[in-house]
Amino acid sequence: MKQAFVSSMLKPFTLLTLSLSLVACGNGSWWSNNDEPQLDAKQIKRLLPSRVNNKQSWSDDIYDIAKQLGIPQTKQNMCSIIAVVDQESNFHADPEVAGLGAKAVKEVEERLNEKFTDKLGDTIGRSLADYFQEVLKTQPSPEDNYLSQMRRVKTERQLDELYREIFDYMSKHYHVSALTGAAKLVGQDFGEKLNPITTLGSMQVHISYAKDHKRQSGSIADLRTDLYSQFGGLYYGIHRLMMYPATYDKPIYRFADYNSGMYSSRNAAFQSMINELTDNKLSLDGDLLLYSKDGSPKSTQSQSERELIAVFARNNILVTPRQIRSDLKQEKEEDFEDTATYRAVTKLYTKKTGKDPIYAIMPEVVITGPKLSRDYNTNWFATRVNGRYETCMQKARRIKI
Repeated sequence: MKQAFVSSMLKPFTLLTLSLSLVACGNGSWWSNNDEPQLDAKQIKRLLPSRVNNKQSWSDDIYDIAKQLGIPQTKQNMCSIIAVVDQESNFHADPEVAGLGAKAVKEVEERLNEKFTDKLGDTIGRSLADYFQEVLKTQPSPEDNYLSQMRRVKTERQLDELYREIFDYMSKHYHVSALTGAAKLVGQDFGEKLNPITTLGSMQVHISYAKDHKRQSGSIADLRTDLYSQFGGLYYGIHRLMMYPATYDKPIYRFADYNSGMYSSRNAAFQSMINELTDNKLSLDGDLLLYSKDGSPKSTQSQSERELIAVFARNNILVTPRQIRSDLKQEKEEDFEDTATYRAVTKLYTKKTGKDPIYAIMPEVVITGPKLSRDYNTNWFATRVNGRYETCMQKARRIKI
């Protein structure tokens, strides 16, 4: 009842300021031209896989969101969205995950202390982890405790809501001496900090991205509820996929970025060019700096940064380490391509190899997590999405506009 109410209330909001700013950027379409013929909702419906339930509802939402964000409803753009939704959830707003309950229990049993101490430090983390284990086994009743309930969950939302219930109980009942340092938790939403469900909805959007691009005011609980709705899950996923410019010549690189991070395909190509200029081979993961868990750059130099400093010194390129660091901080933006560091590498690469600069390659990133049956990599994900995209485009070519 609550979900339906929140979804119905949130969907009509347009966030005029946000929409106007995004449209003004002209970045809605990422490889198709804005003057291409555009599809309507009924035509988008024809592109959805035959097994999708409520096709009209999904196509209406995709059309409305694209319009709201200023994304041209071209065949390429609509097929890119459809391919990612299908890969991530097979068009289910809150899809069931095979064996999710057992995986969640295993994660608690094997990595609980590590996760709590990693987030909160040794003293507070260990104390809270012990209490968390006690709560799991004894609450809300010994006969049907949280651990038993966890084993029964089938969807991400069920597990998310269960974690939130557990953390809410802990916040109301956890009492220890201030000498332990737990007093630091006063006023802190440690439940959100510790919640392991960080990617949500039909397009598996990270909660931090959704918080940075909220379409409606409200609490973090409201945002999570919105992500589990059909419209909300699509909105944030489409925003994440489409609303940044990159001049990729193939859609598969955009799909790779969706999995491993914005501009990771471009940045992996940048790393590959550095590899041609040095004997020390870089990992082609698309991360040019080292990052803390909150997403802020660490002061410690990455291998990419160290190699850049060395390459520039050997070749008498007048870009200082300080300038390199400043430029690399723009690695998740289009403007990185206009920095002295990027221009110097592409120029030196052409001079040394006689080849044109490489703009994008497949990042080499391993995908792991409790929701997965085994480890995968970005190439696996992007290739699967690209196959769905090609299937969609075959249908699209038969639609006359």
